[in-house]
Amino acid sequence: MPHIRHPIARALFLLLVSCALAACGSLDVSRNIAGIVTPYRLEILQGNFISKEQVEVLKKGMSRAQVVDTLGTPLVASVFHLDRWDYVFVFRGQKSEPQSRKLTVFFSNNQLDRFEGDAMPSEAEFVAKLDSGRSLGKVPQLQATPEALDKFSAAAARKSAAAATAPAAVPTPAAAASYPPLELPAR
Repeated sequence: MPHIRHPIARALFLLLVSCALAACGSLDVSRNIAGIVTPYRLEILQGNFISKEQVEVLKKGMSRAQVVDTLGTPLVASVFHLDRWDYVFVFRGQKSEPQSRKLTVFFSNNQLDRFEGDAMPSEAEFVAKLDSGRSLGKVPQLQATPEALDKFSAAAARKSAAAATAPAAVPTPAAAASYPPLELPAR
């Protein structure tokens, strides 16, 4: 008798499991679970964040060194377009919508000729858009004192004078390194 009951019990178990799976197909469980459990997504930050305040500092005639001091190193400095730098910023956060901005800076005779690009947010606006679910507190006001601005102007003037006498700093590919041979020499 136990020999006969075992296949019947197996068949009943399989029938019960298939009925349960068919019932699950009629429920919209995926929508309920997705609202509660979400996979972790990395926050991806690429490029240079350029604020509205930094763009307001840019003036025609600035040297390349002054632009780098103000905006940072460009993300794209092409060998084929020596008088153009591209600053690209992309941010994809866990709970915030993706942000992408671009600013292109053009030079003429190693001096800033013009710049164009997207409307940049202020630092406070950018921080407010970052919603990571944690309370960061109040965003500090970023203001420089007149003394700090005078000190920065003097340092920028010295760098500008030094940059005017030096050749243009153009990104160059790294020098080829000497590598050991891939195969051992024959003996």
